[in-house]
Amino acid sequence: MMGRQNAPEKLFYQFRLEDHVPSEHPLRQLDRVLNFDQARRILAGHYSPLGRPSIDPELMLRMLLVGYAYGIRSERHLCNEVHLNLAYRWFCRLGLEGAVPDHSTFSKNRYGRFGKSDIYRVLFEEIVEQCRPAGLVPGEGFAVDGSFVHGDARRDRRVQTVDSIREGDTSARPVREYLEALDAGHPAH
Repeated sequence: MMGRQNAPEKLFYQFRLEDHVPSEHPLRQLDRVLNFDQARRILAGHYSPLGRPSIDPELMLRMLLVGYAYGIRSERHLCNEVHLNLAYRWFCRLGLEGAVPDHSTFSKNRYGRFGKSDIYRVLFEEIVEQCRPAGLVPGEGFAVDGSFVHGDARRDRRVQTVDSIREGDTSARPVREYLEALDAGHPAH
């Protein structure tokens, strides 16, 4: 005889989120080494003592870490995933009923409160430094060149050789500066 699943509504449930995140889950490893005390000290100056309390910056950082660790680039998608995934909810300290911040909160912080500072880079480097001794981040080198070079793409503009740029062709100044930075061992920003 074919069975049929019956899901009766219960009045009370006994459910512990802790029991549903495997002990070997990567977020548990990350959680064991993270300490957000330094991040709180760094962020303290960016918050006013007046007004209603903000969303906990640790929650925001934990959510961003989930996004970085699992390649979730969209803030809207990240909020949906944290809402649905039990391990993400556990890592973000949301429990089963905690509210996930709206995706616009990330944009408001990035472009508003922290828009003119390098706070995200500082905090990310701090977190990476906490993970390195635990072996969660390899100590291997990794680099990406995202240099911006102004172009001059007119029909009448031609460069005969790279050496002519290095020798002082003034119309190719941005390219010359970029090549000088490469020759010096550090790409231009």
